[in-house]
Amino acid sequence: MKKLFSNIKGDAFGGITAGIVALPLALAFGVSSGLGPSAGLYGAIFISFFAAMFGGTNTQISGPTAPMTAVSMVVIAGIIAANDGDVNKALPAILTVFLLAGLMQIGLGALGLGKYIRYIPYPVVSGFMTAIGVIILITQILPAVGYYPKEDQEYVDTFKPQAEEVILENILKEEAGEGILVLEDFKETINRAEKVTEADILKESKTLAAKEASGVLGTFKVLGRALSNIKWLEVILALGTIFIIYGFKRITTAVPSTLVALIVMSGIAVGFGLDYEPIEEIPSGFPVPNLEIFSSFKLSSVTPYIFTALTLALLGAIDSLLTSVVADNMTKTKHKPNKELVGQGIGNSIGAIFGGIPGAGATIRTVVNIQSGGKTKLSGMIAGVMLLIILLALGPIASQIPAAVLAGILITVGIGVMDYKGLKAIPSLPKDIKLGPIKLSSEVLIMLVVLLLSTFWNLVYAVGIGLVIASLMFMKKIGDLTAERSDVKALSAEKAWKDEKDFPEKLKEEVFIKHLKGPLFFGSTSDFQSLAKQIPDTASTVVIRLGRMQYMDQSGLYAMEDVLQELIKKNGINVLFVDLLRQPRYMMEQIDIIPDLIPEEHIFKSFKECTQWIKNNVKDKY
Repeated sequence: MKKLFSNIKGDAFGGITAGIVALPLALAFGVSSGLGPSAGLYGAIFISFFAAMFGGTNTQISGPTAPMTAVSMVVIAGIIAANDGDVNKALPAILTVFLLAGLMQIGLGALGLGKYIRYIPYPVVSGFMTAIGVIILITQILPAVGYYPKEDQEYVDTFKPQAEEVILENILKEEAGEGILVLEDFKETINRAEKVTEADILKESKTLAAKEASGVLGTFKVLGRALSNIKWLEVILALGTIFIIYGFKRITTAVPSTLVALIVMSGIAVGFGLDYEPIEEIPSGFPVPNLEIFSSFKLSSVTPYIFTALTLALLGAIDSLLTSVVADNMTKTKHKPNKELVGQGIGNSIGAIFGGIPGAGATIRTVVNIQSGGKTKLSGMIAGVMLLIILLALGPIASQIPAAVLAGILITVGIGVMDYKGLKAIPSLPKDIKLGPIKLSSEVLIMLVVLLLSTFWNLVYAVGIGLVIASLMFMKKIGDLTAERSDVKALSAEKAWKDEKDFPEKLKEEVFIKHLKGPLFFGSTSDFQSLAKQIPDTASTVVIRLGRMQYMDQSGLYAMEDVLQELIKKNGINVLFVDLLRQPRYMMEQIDIIPDLIPEEHIFKSFKECTQWIKNNVKDKY
C-alpha cells in the first residue's frame, strides 16, 4: 500500500493527463464499434481502473484500442443482425461474448501462458495492424461525408421486399418454436402477417440497409451514393479535426492535440448553431451493470462466437504485452506478463458487465502517463476515475459532439495504427519462395494474406489462416535446413568430423556414416526416410551419429522405426547409434526400438568406442 502512494503527485498528474487523452478516443471507438459512445467510455473507465489495480505493469493505461474495436465491430454487427437489428435485444449476447473474452484472458494468465504470446510471428501482427488501419480509414469515409445508409430513404426502400421476406421467415420460426405451424393451414400465419405494419417493414429495411453498407465492402457498395449525397459541413468538420490533430502537434505536445481538436471543432459546431449530425446521446449518471447477461443467458446465442472471444482474448493479450514492453523500456522496470493478463481479463470482464466494449493496454496513453510523471498502478486507476468524473459531469455536453469530428479522430487513428516499419521492409526482404513466375518473400506473402483477408473478409479467420501459413512455412524452412545440414553421404564423400579422421581407410566401403544435425520432426522426416536408398551396396554397417539431434517428435519417431526396420530386418544391415541424447532415447524406448531393433550393445557414448567395435566386428570385404 505504501508503494502505491509513494508517488501521489506524479501519478495524479499522469493519470489525469492520460484520462484526458483517452476521452476522445473512447468516444470514437464506441461509435465505431456500433454500440455508441457510452460503450466506449464505460470500457475506458472500468478497464483502465481494474487492469491497473490487478495488472502486472505499473504504468500501463488500458482502454479501448483500434485492434480490439475492429474485432468487436465484427461481433456486434453479427449479433445485432441475428436479432432483427435491435441493439437492445442483442446487447446481452454481445456483452456475454466480451465477458467470455475477459474470462479467457484471466485463464491465459492463470495458466502462465503470458510468456508464449511473444511467439506470434511478426508478419501476422504486421498484416493485422495494417488491416486495422485500412478498415478504420475506409469505414470512416461515410460518417466523414455525412452519409448514413439508414437515413437514405431511396436506398432503404430497395430493401423492402427483402425485409418482408425476413419478417415472414421470423413469423414462421416463431410458430415452429411454439409448435403451431401447420403446413395445411396458414390461418395463424396470415393473422400474424396482417399485424405487420409499414413501420415494422421500414425498421427491418433500415437494418438490412445498414448491414449491407457495413464494413469495407459495404462502404464501397454505397460509396457512389455517399459521394452524390455529400454534406459539405460534415466534410469540413472532419477535415478541420484532422488538420488540428496534426497541426497542433507541431506547436506543442504538452496538450493532447486530439482533445484540442475535439473541443475546438465541437465548440464551433455548437457555438454557431450549425446543422450537423451529433453522436448518440450519452446516458447521464453512474453506469449500471447489465444483469441480463446472466438472466437471459443462452448458450446457443454465444456458441458461434467462442472462437471470436478467444481471438479477442489473444489480441488483447498481445496488444497489452507489447505496450508493457514499451513501458519497461521507458521506466527501466520489468512487467509480470501473466499477472498483466489476469488484470486485463478482470478489467474486460467488469467492463463488459457494465456495458463497455473490450480493450487492452494502450501505447500512446501509457507513454503520456509515464512522461507526465506516472510511476505506480495508482496512475491507471486515477485515469479511470477521471473518465468517470467526466461522464458524470459532462455527459449531456458530450452528447452534442458532431459525429464527423469523431470520424476525423478515427481517420488519424487509422493512419497511425498501420505498421509502416513492416511495409517499408517489403522490397528488402529476401525472396525465398516462388509462386509461378513470381518470386517473393514468404514473410511478405504472410503479411499480404493477413492484410487482404482481414480487410475484405474476416479479421478473426485472417489471423488464424496467417498463423497456419506462417507455421507451415516455418516448418518447411526448418525441415529443409535440417535436411541440408544432415545430407546422406558416404564417409568418403562427406567432410569427416574431427574424430572421424582416424577411421580405418580399409573399412570405409563397408561402413556408412550418417550425421543427424538438428531435430527429427514431421518437417524433416521425408528426407530422412530416403536414407536406405542412398546406402551403397558394399555397406554392411550403418553408423548414425545422434549427438546433434536434440529433439524427436512422434512423426520423427515412426520415420526412424520404418528406416531401421528396412535396414535391419529387410537388408540385414547392422545399425549403430553414437551419442544418443535423453529425449530421443526416451521416445525410442517407448515403442521398443530400443532394445528390439537397436540393442544396448549397439549404442555408444563416443565415436571412439564405436570405431573400436567396428574394428573388432566388421571385416574388410572390398
